[in-house]
Amino acid sequence: MTSFDSSPQIGVWRALLALAVVFVMLSTTGWTALRSQPSDSALEASRSAWRHGFLDGRLLPDPDQAPARLARFFAALTAPERNSLAHTYPLAVGNMNGAPVRLRYRANRIALGQAAAVEAERMHDPRLTADGQREAGRRMHRFEAMAGGGRQILAFDPEGSGRAAEVFGDLTSAARVSVVVPGVDTDLLTFERTVSKYRAPVGMAQALYAAERAVSPRTGTAVIAWADYTAPAGLGIESATAMRAEDGAVRLNALLRALPGKAPVSLFCHSYGSVVCGVAAHAMPARVADIAVAGSPGMRVEKASHLHTSARVWAMRDADDWIQDVPYLELGGLGHGEDPVSVGFGARRLAAKQARGHAGYFEPGTDSLRNFAEIGTGAYRSVVCADDDTACRAGLSATTTAGRA
Repeated sequence: MTSFDSSPQIGVWRALLALAVVFVMLSTTGWTALRSQPSDSALEASRSAWRHGFLDGRLLPDPDQAPARLARFFAALTAPERNSLAHTYPLAVGNMNGAPVRLRYRANRIALGQAAAVEAERMHDPRLTADGQREAGRRMHRFEAMAGGGRQILAFDPEGSGRAAEVFGDLTSAARVSVVVPGVDTDLLTFERTVSKYRAPVGMAQALYAAERAVSPRTGTAVIAWADYTAPAGLGIESATAMRAEDGAVRLNALLRALPGKAPVSLFCHSYGSVVCGVAAHAMPARVADIAVAGSPGMRVEKASHLHTSARVWAMRDADDWIQDVPYLELGGLGHGEDPVSVGFGARRLAAKQARGHAGYFEPGTDSLRNFAEIGTGAYRSVVCADDDTACRAGLSATTTAGRA
């Protein structure tokens, strides 16, 4: 930041601008955006049925137990017993941290098929408007696509706008694991796109997985497109506060604690996803080696050291990204703190040349994606720093596939 940026005058101006933005948000979206989502859902019904279920006369374990204890429960079962549970309680098993990942994939295929059947009926429900019937059709096609083609759906919840997570690669044997955490307007209908493919979570993860294999073919990697939190809808009050991020942080850390194996994990957090990662950082397991943010509105702290994490913190922003015009401050719970690419924040600043606007950091052929791939494979000495200097590589070894440099 320049001295002008940090002067008291500009600080007052930014505070006033932030208040103006808040008033616009209130006038266009209202405080109703803060209402909580309904808790009565198909997933909760499946979890409730599990809690009252039995296997060979024994009550099933609490689905909220520690993942390690649930993993031991499943490990003691026969393959037919595990498959029976997946068919009887597909949503519960498909979203259960601690269940074997391949069993979760199987359970979620069943749950997706059931959800698609529900939407097929809704398409012809006369009680719905024409728009409602069309949306049911879109959801049906999305669920059918997610259920087919050998896709590895790690989490799925059809309630409301929906949540999901998908794995690319072999999660159980990977030497490195990457997790893509997206931002606003992420739901089941925007989880993947045909047009602007690499601006949706599935496309982001696919691009990162391909780039990691290209830069380090011998490193076995897995990439998770993680949209398993309720993201803010649009640029309203929800996106200006940490409410959605706080819930998302709990869910993100639950995923991280349940990942199989001991491979180092790198997080790639885009836009509001960086707020989620910032809130989650202090409670992340030690295997999280990197937190890389792109197009960030802030991480809810003034300095990277305030995240209280041993993970390396990386930040990048494209010169054409409009997020740079958002006031970087926190006032009365609104706003997300300091700019992560500012020198004073203390992150390792990465080049983002050729990235395309706010949503183009995962486009193939960009410096931003290449930098992400180098981080995801542990090739830290190969990353390109912002401003063509070497500061972001200070103190790092040539490659680190386990632990931290």
